[in-house]
Amino acid sequence: MEYVKLGSTGLDVSRLCLGCMSFGEPSRGNHPWSLGEDASRAVIRQAIEAGINFFDTANVYSDGSSEEIVGRALADFGRRDEIVLATKVNGRMHDGPNGAGLSRKAILAEIDNSLRRLGTDYVDLYQIHRFDPLVPVEETVEALHDVVRSGKARYVGASSMDAWQFAKMLHVAERHGWTRFVTMQDHYNLLYREEEREMLPLCADEGIGVIPWSPLARGRLTRDWDEQTERSATDEFGKRLYRPGDRAIVEQVAEVARRRGVSRAQVALAWILAQPVVSAPIVGVTTTAQLADLLAAVSLELGPDEIDLLAQSYEPHAVAGH
Repeated sequence: MEYVKLGSTGLDVSRLCLGCMSFGEPSRGNHPWSLGEDASRAVIRQAIEAGINFFDTANVYSDGSSEEIVGRALADFGRRDEIVLATKVNGRMHDGPNGAGLSRKAILAEIDNSLRRLGTDYVDLYQIHRFDPLVPVEETVEALHDVVRSGKARYVGASSMDAWQFAKMLHVAERHGWTRFVTMQDHYNLLYREEEREMLPLCADEGIGVIPWSPLARGRLTRDWDEQTERSATDEFGKRLYRPGDRAIVEQVAEVARRRGVSRAQVALAWILAQPVVSAPIVGVTTTAQLADLLAAVSLELGPDEIDLLAQSYEPHAVAGH
């Protein structure tokens, strides 16, 4: 495994971050395709043994079950001082007022709930799960600062939003001397490159570590266009992200993979790893075989002609994933 600094911080993270939305009891939340505890533990153990030290979950995944499973597995298989553990806040966790969002009340309650489920005293990266237009930016940023000052998080990050919104949050933190955002978890892959217009240049200029979600386009880049999986058949959110015209790019990925004698997943992941602003793409898997395949992408280097081929059919998309 290779390691890089996370953005402009001194934190060392593996080149791949293991996304933990796939882990969680299927009976909880709205992810019927997620893995139960035994299957989840097998993948997490494999990741640690392969050198992955960066794990990303969220309070809302499987109604908190993901955090519970991940916390127990990391305690059993890893060393806390070597693990970089990230979680997120914003999604609805209970009915009624203040059950979701980025108010001070919600953030301070949910960090404690996440730490309890994860079985740890702190998370390394605490991220806002999208932008909350109903809460003043100053309230959110100050609350995150207080989470760090209390020792419950080491760093703070953000996820998919407009570049102007993220710029405003960075400015508010700087103006008040509050904890600065160090990461952006955004939607970025060969099928969706709108982040290259404003968000990625902003992150490069500000030294923000980019940790894209869905680097394989929810599996679209790993299989024939018309092929479906259990997850894709029930993933209503994912169905809104891509469009029929993206088929040409999927076919180009398949062609490069055929020439190289590697999997399509490796090619798609090698492309995003080659983007200079990207620190560590967040990969989600449901089998140990899938993870083994993706691990090989870290050492796969695409040539300039291959990168050009993969990029040439892209057409502008409407903003998706915010």
